[in-house]
This record gives sequence, C-alpha cells and structure tokens, in this order.
Amino acid sequence: MALFKRKAKAQAVAGEKQGQMKVLKDAFRLVRKHKPIAYLWVALAFTVTLCAGVIIGINFDHPVYFTIISIPLAVLLAFFIFTRQANTAAFISIQDQMGAGASVLMAIRKGFTTTAAVSVSRNQDMVHRSVGRAGIVLVGEGSPAVRALMQDERRKMERFLPGVQLSEVIVGDGSGQVPLRKLQKHLKKLPKKLSKVQVREVRNRLKGVGGLSMPIPKGPMPMNRNAKIPKR
Repeated sequence: MALFKRKAKAQAVAGEKQGQMKVLKDAFRLVRKHKPIAYLWVALAFTVTLCAGVIIGINFDHPVYFTIISIPLAVLLAFFIFTRQANTAAFISIQDQMGAGASVLMAIRKGFTTTAAVSVSRNQDMVHRSVGRAGIVLVGEGSPAVRALMQDERRKMERFLPGVQLSEVIVGDGSGQVPLRKLQKHLKKLPKKLSKVQVREVRNRLKGVGGLSMPIPKGPMPMNRNAKIPKR
C-alpha cells in the first residue's frame, strides 16, 4: 500500500512539473507574440541588478560575496518583470474578443463566482453576473447600449433578491469605465457587504436563474495579481 502511495505521489509531482513547464512555454510564446520588447526589459533588469551587486562588492572589498548574492536577486527581479509583461500580453491577446470580460472574471480564483452572459443583445452587448462578499456585481461589456441591459438585469435582481447589495461595472477605457486589465483588481477592492453564509445563500438562489451559453476566449489569462504566469 505504501509503495502505491509513493508511486501515486511521484506521478502527481511529475504531472505538476509538466504542467508548470507548459505554462512557462505558453507564457514565453505569448510574450514573444504580443510584447517582444519585454525580453529587453528582462535582460536589462538582470544586468543592472548584477552589475550593481558587483560594484557594491568592489566598494566593500568583497566582490565575490556580493556577486553571489546579487545573482538570485537579479533572477528574481527579471522573473517579476517577465510575469508583469506576460500578464499584459495576456490581456492584449483577448481584449478585442467577444466575452473577454467574462474570461477575466471567471479567472478569479477566490472570492467571486461568475455566471457569464446572463443578458445578451443582438449586437453582442452582454452582462455578466459575479457574486461574492461585495454582493452581486453586474459587469457589462460592449457598446454604450449595454447600460440598458444592465438596468434590466438590475431590476430583475432587485425583484429576485431584494436587499442584496448590487454594483455595476462597465468594461472599457472610457470615462467611468474599468479597463479590462484592472477588472479583477476593481472587484476585489469593492467593500464587503455579505457574510460567507449569505454569499452561499445568494449563490444557491441564483443557481436556478443561470445564464446563456457563450464562447469564452481560451487564451492564457492571469488568474490574479499574485499569479506567477498566466494560464491557458
């Protein structure tokens, strides 16, 4: 029995490593396509950090010691810059696709459950519904006409779940709108209005309401601010 457990654990570790390598390959391919200049910034960050360590070491008469210390710091800074650029590239790759907002919302790991396309118009304006400690958040994307869809959905939610906090967000780069790349961060900053028990109750009541079937972009997406590499 112990042998089988060790074997299963080894297979799980191997599978996890393969998954991480695939994520890295996808991230490199994504950056190369949408943000090729990122590699220049990564190399620059590594070189500057390493040179700074060497210079400090020379000034303190310990060049070898400070060089050894500066190498992992240079790698860490370069990797941090790469992940930020990979996140940007991920948003660029989907920002003009139908359902991009839903893709970003559904990539939030904790705190929100999203039902995509609870309301859709003929010209592909759509409203998504996210539920979390902030209450019900209606997220619209499309043309200015999406505001009418959001009002209809808001009235529906007010009748179905009276008293529950309702917030509205429109995805876009215009005045009063939230850019796609900042959508996750915006939702996480909303004030918490519901307890965890109340959130479960709201989610259970909304299960019967559902949404529409729609295509969601399948490109790599950053899961959250702390994610190392966007996943496919």
